[in-house]
Order: sequence, then C-alpha cells, then structure tokens
Amino acid sequence: MAKVEVKEAKGKLGVLIVGVGGAVASTFITGTLAVRKGQGMPIGSLTQLATIRLGKRNENRFPKIKEVVPLADLKDMVFGGWDIFPDNVYEGARHAEVLKKEDVDKVKDELQAIKPMKAAFDHNFCKNLEGKNVKTGTRWEWVEQLREDIRKFKAENHCDRIVVMWSASTEVYIPMAKEHESLASLEKAMKDNRTEVVPPSMCYAYAALSEGCPFIMGAPNLCVDTPAMWELAEKQHMPICGKDYKTGQTMMKTVLAPMLKTRMLGLSGWFSTNILGNRDGEVLDDPGSFKTKEVSKLSVIDSILQKDLYPELYGNVYHKVRINYYPPRKDNKEGWDNIDIFGWLGYPMQLKVDFLCRDSILAAPICLDLVLFTDLSARCGFSGIQSWLSFYFKSPMHRPDQVPEEDLFIQHTILKNTLRTIIGEPTLDYLE
Repeated sequence: MAKVEVKEAKGKLGVLIVGVGGAVASTFITGTLAVRKGQGMPIGSLTQLATIRLGKRNENRFPKIKEVVPLADLKDMVFGGWDIFPDNVYEGARHAEVLKKEDVDKVKDELQAIKPMKAAFDHNFCKNLEGKNVKTGTRWEWVEQLREDIRKFKAENHCDRIVVMWSASTEVYIPMAKEHESLASLEKAMKDNRTEVVPPSMCYAYAALSEGCPFIMGAPNLCVDTPAMWELAEKQHMPICGKDYKTGQTMMKTVLAPMLKTRMLGLSGWFSTNILGNRDGEVLDDPGSFKTKEVSKLSVIDSILQKDLYPELYGNVYHKVRINYYPPRKDNKEGWDNIDIFGWLGYPMQLKVDFLCRDSILAAPICLDLVLFTDLSARCGFSGIQSWLSFYFKSPMHRPDQVPEEDLFIQHTILKNTLRTIIGEPTLDYLE
C-alpha cells in the first residue's frame, strides 16, 4: 500500500479557538500547557496515549500513535482565539471552575498572555448570552475582520500553519436554506447581510477556510455542514470536520446502542435527561439553542439501530431527550438514561445509567486530538469532510451519498485504519 505524502510538521502550529475563554477551551489549553511542561497527564487523548497495532497479531507491534504518525509536537502549539467576554484565558478558566486553582496556576503566566480578540456575535443566535467584546459591521465585514485576525495572529506568532476550532456555545437552530446550497449563494447572502441565514459560526468557517485553515465544528450548529461550505473546503483544499463533540451521554449511546443491535435485543424506549450548569447549560436553556442540540442527540440511535432493516426490534422506539439548566452543578454534568429493552419471546428488561461526568474534562482531549488530526489531514493534502474523524462527534458530518457511521467502535477502527494508510501500513481486517 502506497504511503501518503505528508508534509513535515515544521514550525509553529497556531490554534485559534472561537470561545477561547469558555469552559471547554480554557480546560483544553490549560491541560495542554501543563502536559507539555510535564505537570499533567493527557488522559483521554488517543494522539498522546493510545497505541496502534501494525501488521499481524503474531508480529506483536503496538507502538504509540504519536511514535509512528507524523503529528505536530505539543511544544509547537500556540493558542489564541475570540470571545465575547474580554477576560484572558486564566480568568476564563477561573470563572468556569472546571479545574482547581492550583492546577490553573501552574501555567498562569501563559494563560494570562492569551487575550481574546473581539468576537463575531449576534444575540439572536445565542439568546441567553450577552458580551461586550464583540465586532460591529455586516456579515461580510465580519468575514473580512476575522480573516485579518487570522493573518495578524499568524504573523505575530510566527506560525507556519493555523487550525481554527469552534468551542463556543450552541447557536439557535436554523434549517438548511437555498442560500446554503452553493458557495456563490452563500457569499451573496453574506454581502447582502442576510443575518437570518448567516449565523456567526458560518462567518468563522468561511474566514478560516478562505485563509487556508482547517475548520473544526465542535457544536451542533449547521455552520460548515452545508453544500456551500463543502464547496469552499474543496476549492481551498482544506479539511473540515464536525459536528458537536461526543462527550458524555451521547458517547454512552454510541456504546450501548451497538450492544443492543449486535445481540439483536429489542428497544421500546430511551429517555435521556441532563442537568448541567456553566454557560453551556445557560445557553441550552433557550428553546432555540436546545433544538439544535436535540436534533444532534436524537440522530444517534436511529442511525445505529437501522429501524428500516429491523422493524420488529426498533421500528417503534420512543426516544426523548431533555436538558435542564441547573446552576449549582456548574460543569459537572449528570446524564440519566432509562432504557426499556426486550429479549427472548418479547420479555421486557431495563437498563438504567447515571453518568456523573465532567463535560469539559471529557471534551479537552477531544479538542487536542482534533487539532492534531486536522493539521495532519491538511499536511496529507486531504480536503473536504474528514469522516474518519467521526469518532469524536455526536452527529458526524458525512458525504450526501454516505450513510453516517455512529457506532463508536467501528468509528475507532476507521480512524486507526486511516492512520495506517497514512503511514503506509496495511489496514486490518482482524482475521489474523
């Protein structure tokens, strides 16, 4: 198998994050800075801890991914970004209260030096937040300002390349419109300042791709998952991926639903509810933003179980998702799942899951891996939707002619087989 020609990961890798002072981003940045100083463990990160089997089982070759795949080095990463709040990342981390003060203080000076640029923000797309560190102007003027931000950051920090990542709040739900069907129609909508069909996230994605930067969509926003953006990504030869980091409850669904299907056990109903605080919970308390998240969460089970193929087992599933804002819980989200299943001769059984997770602690290693893998994709010359990174997303983007793969373990196999292809190793079928 021919090895993919990969450009060397030379120079600095700039990481520009939308929502850089938020809980997810500040946790990701703080942890990465601590890890590269030897003051923390990158637990949860495949790029830093996981091994990859090469060759046949009797060869016993299990190197770490980072030892054989040409990834950027953590020491070469430079962080920046945008936020509607003017607080530097140290202040953002302290406000979020995900990490203890003693852990944040280990890299205090570096975090204080990361000050957010003014954000492109429209209150109509995130109704429960309001900030003063925001840009003015039309949608097209925002795009031009964001492009200038990227160029300026790259020059001032002597970066060889940039990755742009959305780790900000979920925008209100908007359906696909005719303005999203082609690059020309999207550009016209931006220039005409069609604010109702061009959310801020689209301005970031357009600016990033236009500047030759991969774009990662970490929320369920429509944003980059449109024909217009696919066209731009291909035109610029840049990778895109998304949507919505797969962290707590949905991660559990992508494990439990395949178990039911693999054993041919039936499903009657799946009721999921969440309580969480922080800005994420506050934002999702708005029905418009919740609908965007709900669509992302609801798609998982249908995709995995394939009810059309197994109507007797999954043709009449009642699936409900609830998210409740509960300020005392802060970033420590709790996800409850009541799962009604049935087995031999139709006899009913139940599964009950109570996952007390830390949302940003689960998201931070996802952010690190996605930055390194999208940078790798760009250096490999990959462009458009990177479906091999579906492992990291609740509602993974896919080509219109593809069926999305939502099974966590199949996604994991696809990811590792892609890495094997990149380094010129045979993919595995696990027969020997």
